[in-house]
Amino acid sequence: MVELVWLIPAFPLAGFLVLLLGGRRLGEPLAGWVATLACAGSFVATVIVYFGLLGKAAEDRQFVQTLFEWLPSGGLTVDLGFLADPLSITMALFVTGVGTLIHLYSIGYMHGDAAFPRFFVYMNLFVFSMLMLVLGSNLLVTFLGWEGVGACSYWLISFWFTNEANASAGKKAFVTNRVGDWGFMLAMFLAFASVGSINYANIFAGAQSGQMAAVTATGIGLLLFVGAVGKSAQIPLYLWLPDAMAGPTPVSALIHAATMVTAGVFLMTRVNPILAAGYDWVPTLIAWVGVITALIAATIAVAQNDIKKVLAYSTISQLGYMFLAVGVGAYVAAIFHMVTHAFFKALLFLGSGSVIHGMNDEQDMRRMGGLRKFMPITAVTFIVGWLAIAGVPPFAGFWSKDDILLAAFDENPALWVIGLATALLTAFYMSRQVFMVFFGEPRWTEDAEPAEAEAAPVHNEIHPHESPWLMTTPLVVLAGLAFVGGGLNLPFTDEGKFLESWLDPVMGANELDITVDSGVKVGLAVVAVAFGLLGIVVAASIYLWRRLKPVEPKVLAHAWYYDETVTAFVGGPGRKGFEAVAAFDRVVIDGAVNGVGAAVRSLGRLIRVAQSGFVRSYALGMTAGVVIVLAYFLTRLSF
Repeated sequence: MVELVWLIPAFPLAGFLVLLLGGRRLGEPLAGWVATLACAGSFVATVIVYFGLLGKAAEDRQFVQTLFEWLPSGGLTVDLGFLADPLSITMALFVTGVGTLIHLYSIGYMHGDAAFPRFFVYMNLFVFSMLMLVLGSNLLVTFLGWEGVGACSYWLISFWFTNEANASAGKKAFVTNRVGDWGFMLAMFLAFASVGSINYANIFAGAQSGQMAAVTATGIGLLLFVGAVGKSAQIPLYLWLPDAMAGPTPVSALIHAATMVTAGVFLMTRVNPILAAGYDWVPTLIAWVGVITALIAATIAVAQNDIKKVLAYSTISQLGYMFLAVGVGAYVAAIFHMVTHAFFKALLFLGSGSVIHGMNDEQDMRRMGGLRKFMPITAVTFIVGWLAIAGVPPFAGFWSKDDILLAAFDENPALWVIGLATALLTAFYMSRQVFMVFFGEPRWTEDAEPAEAEAAPVHNEIHPHESPWLMTTPLVVLAGLAFVGGGLNLPFTDEGKFLESWLDPVMGANELDITVDSGVKVGLAVVAVAFGLLGIVVAASIYLWRRLKPVEPKVLAHAWYYDETVTAFVGGPGRKGFEAVAAFDRVVIDGAVNGVGAAVRSLGRLIRVAQSGFVRSYALGMTAGVVIVLAYFLTRLSF
């Protein structure tokens, strides 16, 4: 059964090729159904491989399938192969499962779009690239998928490229991710220089055997972390993700909630043997970058008014939690939260898309309110996602977030305090969103505030309505997963820790061993729930009961002015600096090269005079040469 692993990426690749060649002929909605069935076929293949691995002993749950030798070059040989183990199959399960639901949703959401077939071409190509990323048996195959999802994100974010802002958002995402890709490439080079291979098995063996020096492991780990920071939108490279909301909402759900942005977390989890072989301060750095990102993004989310921007900053914050878990060695908790986050964040994004669809493309939450009466399915499912991300038991987010906070407390209480503050803010800003959108009095007949008038055009004729079944069915399924998803890793018994047992062969050797006793664990969980409920109550007091006046500082609404500062620098001094570098290259570097060429040409023209083509001239020259040689020797003779 595990030998069918090649089918997992084959289905979306086939869907991509079919739609690329015949998508226009298929048209709407058939092109969407072909793409959806391709993704569903990939999910079925993943389930088959999963059961194949599950039937093996824990120590045998690893299968490498080589399709062909890809790059034979001297000492470097790279195979195009797949690695099927508990980590890669876990990733593939939720990538294909959630991806299928998002494809189904997209058939309804993209109805009537002139580029309907092209949208699904990109969607299938993205799923194929993401599967290559998680299934790759070496760094280069992973990098192939890594670059593939980057290219697809550019196409999908700027899908409606006739709008200049959308085109700019796509370019911003692409360029920002190139910074991270630089780190990934250097890590590959360093790994090959160290162990002579870029296969994961060989690299990990070198790290564990001592063949790889600690300083080398540290360098590889840091460079891969640079790549992860770019792809998973962490400080300082997070600024591309909020602008990526310019793409269609299903894109936000697929790329920026469930799959692409989790690639960095997956990569750092995959290379846990390298992190363990490096210096201790590297995981500490990862943890602090993660927790600070989580806190800063949460503070920004409390003052956003665009329904998708709130979820964008929320995604950055939740990814910060995952990096916190990786940094403290809680790899299982990182993957657990990645899975539950895929459920409830995809649900929230698709729910926001349902709201936007029913509100005639309105995204400003200040012009919503009372929508639960008009969109009951959307409202109920969105509320389930809200309770999950707010950490309210027994919803999925409570269990995974609690595992991360517990590990943070065990490693460094300071990390736990910041993580707890972030949990409070998360419950607050998500409650704010729910109350502004689904509760209170309708406000869609009111004009937008002047400051937002250009960004959020006023639509006077808005008639809220529930979305069609193609859009609500995925919401219901994801709501169910957001409710029961915590059952993957319940802490009460060893038998209940299914995910931990399943992932043990991949990361068990480097997994953090929690030393906190049961009483403290319960106390920490109670405190986390209390802080979450406090955030909900405070938000209700402000936005639902109107007992407190809202405080939304301008600095938070402008995201601490970080994005604006970077934009001003790049467009001002940065642009001038780049132009100066280009001028130096053109005048000095190219000038030197061109000058040498010009000098050689001039010398050639002088020498060419002697090559007249007349035989008598050559004979005269030879005679003169002979005379000169004879004269030289005669003057040297001594009589």
